[in-house]
Amino acid sequence: MRFRAYTFVDYATQGYLGLTALVILGFHGDKLPGWPRLLAAHVLAIVLIHALIRGWAARPGRGALDFLRHFYPVLLYTGLYCETAALNHLFVAGFLDPWFAGLDARLFGFQPSLTFMAALPFWPVSELFYAAYFSYYVMIGGVGLALYARSREQFFHYVSVVSFIFYACYLIYIVLPVIGPRSLDPVFPAAVEAGPFAHLMASIYRIFEGPGAAFPSSHVAVAIATVYFSFRYLRPIRWAHLGAAILLCVATVYCRYHYAVDVLGGVLAAAILLPAGNRLYFRFTQRSRA
Repeated sequence: MRFRAYTFVDYATQGYLGLTALVILGFHGDKLPGWPRLLAAHVLAIVLIHALIRGWAARPGRGALDFLRHFYPVLLYTGLYCETAALNHLFVAGFLDPWFAGLDARLFGFQPSLTFMAALPFWPVSELFYAAYFSYYVMIGGVGLALYARSREQFFHYVSVVSFIFYACYLIYIVLPVIGPRSLDPVFPAAVEAGPFAHLMASIYRIFEGPGAAFPSSHVAVAIATVYFSFRYLRPIRWAHLGAAILLCVATVYCRYHYAVDVLGGVLAAAILLPAGNRLYFRFTQRSRA
């Protein structure tokens, strides 16, 4: 029974790696010069993950191996996110920002991201929003560690659904590349960029940002998912967490990381993917127990 120890998150992760490997193999053409190395990395990741799951099943509860078996999807998020920037030109030439910027203008009568920052170009305001945007990373890691310490079953539920949402968003980024409103006006008021959280986020995006990963906003979709798990398992923090997530949604527009329609897309993605991920998780869990 080679796959007896697999859970929903394992199938989702292996499925995503396999699907993107097929995309690389089938559509690389001359648009992806380093495609053999990228394809080999996917195959190696699939093999190593399978070996990790089987090794843990044979010797469960062993320190670092136990931690790695539970957290390996989280360790892949950043790399897979950055990879979308290499794959999003296989299907679409350029980026779709003119259409999304135009949609923002048609819906609101102006560009919300440009107007919002121009109306409040103050250091305390910008720091509040940059801190809220940074809280995304705290939400993912904090809720994950809290549930890992509390219950392995609750943690598996959490990481399964969050990973499912991430992988779905990544697939959309590959076929629907959008940079975001920073492409409209990269020049910010000096006061907005003066604070420590502004500098911190600038460093994070300089190192890890993958151009084309704006719609739907995974910040919004995943933040909503983490709030759901606070309400379900970590109730003492649920209202503070919800307030931080609402502020994060506003910050994505103020800080010009996303169009307003990207935020709406993130809310819609959470509304669809969160219940779908829950259903799949419980279905796989019941099947494995049976």
